[in-house]
Amino acid sequence: MIEPKDNPARNSGSTSNERDLEEVRLRQQAIGVKLRHMFDEVVNEPVPDEFLEILRRADQGASVKEGQ
Repeated sequence: MIEPKDNPARNSGSTSNERDLEEVRLRQQAIGVKLRHMFDEVVNEPVPDEFLEILRRADQGASVKEGQ
């Protein structure tokens, strides 16, 4: 039977573990970059007018209750 070059059973040892750890780090870094990019897009989206109106009404209701 022919084993693939990247078979973990064949590539045992510290160099294989180091490569695996580096691959995990690179994946985590790529995920972090993508998440930051997505977060920045969401933060920079405008707030819908309907939502701003709801917030205004909530603020007015709170100020009326405080004045009682």
